[in-house]
Amino acid sequence: MKRIIAATVVTLSLIAASAFGAEGGKLGFIDMQKALNLSEAGKEAKEQLAAKVKKYQDEINLKQDELKKLKDDLEKQSVLLSDSARNAKEKDYQQKLKEFQRFTKDAQDELQAKDEEFTKRIIEELERVIQDFGRKSGYTIIFVKNESMIFADDKADLTEDVLKIFNASRKK
Repeated sequence: MKRIIAATVVTLSLIAASAFGAEGGKLGFIDMQKALNLSEAGKEAKEQLAAKVKKYQDEINLKQDELKKLKDDLEKQSVLLSDSARNAKEKDYQQKLKEFQRFTKDAQDELQAKDEEFTKRIIEELERVIQDFGRKSGYTIIFVKNESMIFADDKADLTEDVLKIFNASRKK
């Protein structure tokens, strides 16, 4: 069902685009993924995320080492310990393991949220630049390149032009 709807939307978009094109309107497209990756804002966001990933990875490595040491100690001492002492150490290990799992999940969630926040903000800024560029340059329609686009001539790719304007506008 979703494919039928998507195909219908694409077909209607192409019909509308060809009608605009026949009337002399200008059409273009933007590769948003490329714009995100190559923009100065995108590169800055990647660097910030990479720093957070490294910070979390260092903490995860420390916690993993602690868990491994606890487990090794438990295995070595399990024969020598009384049942209650062994149970207490196992309980302590299980508690620390749960805390570790919670920490890694929270870290992943935070990194994903931060990535989404950066992406959303950059896309909103890009959209404003694209709309302004489209108006000033006389474009009738500017599409976002996606997997449903079967063909688009490279001459209609406005990504580089928009990126130049976008990067310049952020330096002001």
